[in-house]
Amino acid sequence: MKILIVNHYAAAPSQPGGTRHFSLARELTARGHSVAIAASGFDHLTRTDRLVPGTAMRSEVLDGVVFHWLRTPGYRGNGPRRLWDMLVFERAVRRLGDRLEAPPEVVVGSSPHLFGARGALGLARRAGVPFVLEIRDVWPQSLIDVMDVNRHHPLIWAMERIERQLYRQADHIVTLLPAVGRRVAERGGDASALTWVSNGIDLSLVPPVREPGASGVFTFMYAGSHGITNALDVLVDAAALLKAREHRLPRRPALVLVGTGPEKPRLEARARAEGLDNLTFLPAVAKQDIYGVLAEADAFLVSSRDSSLWQHGISFNKLYDFMAMTRPTVAGLRCANNPIAEADCGLTVAPGDPEAMAAGMEQVLRMEPQARRAMALRGRAHVEAHFGFPALAAAFEGALQAAMAPRHGRAHAS
Repeated sequence: MKILIVNHYAAAPSQPGGTRHFSLARELTARGHSVAIAASGFDHLTRTDRLVPGTAMRSEVLDGVVFHWLRTPGYRGNGPRRLWDMLVFERAVRRLGDRLEAPPEVVVGSSPHLFGARGALGLARRAGVPFVLEIRDVWPQSLIDVMDVNRHHPLIWAMERIERQLYRQADHIVTLLPAVGRRVAERGGDASALTWVSNGIDLSLVPPVREPGASGVFTFMYAGSHGITNALDVLVDAAALLKAREHRLPRRPALVLVGTGPEKPRLEARARAEGLDNLTFLPAVAKQDIYGVLAEADAFLVSSRDSSLWQHGISFNKLYDFMAMTRPTVAGLRCANNPIAEADCGLTVAPGDPEAMAAGMEQVLRMEPQARRAMALRGRAHVEAHFGFPALAAAFEGALQAAMAPRHGRAHAS
């Protein structure tokens, strides 16, 4: 198959950002397919542009995978300019077929937002090829539940129409969320034409993992986006609680938050104002470099808002990275699926509760090293068994093949 994957924010391991589609593309190429990824030339993490002025598109091969970088205007924050960037990306994707030497045989539209996926649908219909929708987040419900946008806002109304259009017109649906089928069916999609392909980890990028040291400091690390959904104020609060208790703990707890996002400047200012010298912020790093940073941790942290949105499931990239590093994780989650609980490789505490998070951290810190190590090894084994990219790519390939199979009676309205 000649496959085109559309993801506004896709990246290679040599860059900060999500590498799911890079890893899938590499595995699919090894299985005999031709794969390219279309993404924005504006890097939303570093706020830099990969395109020189005056160019609408640039293609390059990064680590063996073809990327088509499309011109978008860029933005800061989550205001109207970001929405405009999404709409420009949609238009660029629709026109991409005119710039390619040969049309794809199947188009995948991923949904970090709906507009890029709708652009992929338009491209697929113009090329007369199947369209596969990849559900990453449940839009526009995420805006309502997490960003507190009024459900009667015109943007919500418009996005609900796009959501229904994508569900109904997709030839197949790939979802990162294992329990989203009911929502798809309620909005007119075919829940039987749905394949769960979780996020996962490219274990070839993970160097041999050394056991954590036995210094007087016990380091808890979070690595990932610093956004509203991540509820990182909980970790700042937990740092304050543990700072007050450190005199009675066997080792001094320290927290390290790695990454970037709209909430980071405020969180850093808050930590400075409160004198939290046990809390350190580090910048985002490329995927190929993150494991060297993660190796400095004794345990990992995950935090999320307590939201009904997670009834559809979760697929946080960071979870699989943490599990692969053979360290336990304390996760503030309430969701339909929980890899940490499934693997018994850490503790799950109430989301949005700093006291519960601090108590979980203290419990992990006080564990015997052998018990902590056994817990961590269960996480590594679980990732190797269920979330390596060879197996995920096989499932993804099956979804594409299902989309290309003749399906009588399906309407392809624009």
